[in-house]
Amino acid sequence: MSSSSQPDIFVLLRPSLYVQLFTREADEALRRLGRVVFHSEEQDLTSAGLAERIAGFEVVVTGWGSPQFTDDVLATAGRLRLIAHSAGSIKAMLPPAVFERGIAVTHAASAIAPAVAEMSLLLTMLMLRQAHRCHEGLKRGDWEGVRSLAMGQEIAGQRVGVIGAGYTGRCFIQLLRAVGAEVWVYDPYLSAAGAAELGVRKVDLDELLSQCPVVSLQAPSTAETYHMVGARKLGLLADGAILINTARSWLVDQEALLAELRTGRIQAALDVFDQEPLPPDHPFRELDNVFLTPHIAGATVQARHRQGWVVVEEIQRFLRGEPLCYRVTREMLDIMA
Repeated sequence: MSSSSQPDIFVLLRPSLYVQLFTREADEALRRLGRVVFHSEEQDLTSAGLAERIAGFEVVVTGWGSPQFTDDVLATAGRLRLIAHSAGSIKAMLPPAVFERGIAVTHAASAIAPAVAEMSLLLTMLMLRQAHRCHEGLKRGDWEGVRSLAMGQEIAGQRVGVIGAGYTGRCFIQLLRAVGAEVWVYDPYLSAAGAAELGVRKVDLDELLSQCPVVSLQAPSTAETYHMVGARKLGLLADGAILINTARSWLVDQEALLAELRTGRIQAALDVFDQEPLPPDHPFRELDNVFLTPHIAGATVQARHRQGWVVVEEIQRFLRGEPLCYRVTREMLDIMA
C-alpha cells in the first residue's frame, strides 16, 4: 500500500450516484479505510481525464459511467492494486491488460441479483394471473370483460425454466422453489452436482423451451449467448407460454420475438430492449400480450445500498490480505456479462 498507514482511494462515481449507493454508514466506513478522493463533477470522467488523475492511487472505486482503463490510464496507474466496481459488468471498462498487470478486480453483481430475481418472480406471477390486463380493463370500466378473461394460474407446481444459473439465476431459483415451483435450468456451466445442490433439473435449451410453460432469461450477454433464443427456439415454446426477460435483450432475436408475439401465440414480460429508451413508436408498445418495464429490474433502494457495502467490505478484505469474495479473473471474462 502507500507509504503512509492507509492507502489512497479514488472514487470515480458521480456525486449523485455515490449518494445512491453509499449510505452515511457506508460512506463513513469507506473513509476510515484510507485517504479518499472523490470525483466531484456530475459529468463522468473520460479515459484521458482518468489518466491525468489516477497516479498514486492504490484503490479505485468504479461504477456506471466510469471510463475504460486504456493503455494510457494504466501507464500512469503504477501504484494501482485494486479496482472495486460498484456495479456488475466490467467488460467494457477493463481490458485484459488490467489483469495481466496483476491488478485485483472485484464487483457488486451479487448485490443487484436479489432485486432482479424478485422482479422476475413478480413478472412471472403477474403474467400467470394476468393482473395487468385486469387493471387495464377496470380502468376502462369493463368489469364484465375483465371477469370473462381466462382463469389465471398459480405458481405453486408450475414448471419454470430458468436460462442461466449465475448470481441472479440462483437467487431466482431460490425464490421459485420457496413458492413451490418446479424448476428446470439450462446452463452449460452448471454441473450435475451444482444442479442437485440447487434442487433443479438440468436440461438442454430445446427441452427447456418446449417443456416449460414459463421461461425466464437470466444469462449474461456474451458472444456465446448472442441471440441464443431465435426464431427456431421461440417456435419451440408451447401455445400460451410466458417468456420473461430481465437479463439482456442481446439474448433474444428481437425481430423474431416480435414476429412470434404478433401471432398472439405466446406472452412476454420484457424489461430490456435493443433500443433504450424504447422508442415511442416501437411495435412492442402496441401488443396486448406484452408487459413492458423500463430496465428497472435491478433498481431498488436496497440493491443500491448493498452495492455500496459490497465495495466497502471487499476493500476491507483486500487491505487485510484476505481473499476477495467477488473477485473477477481474466478467465471469467468470456462467460460474464
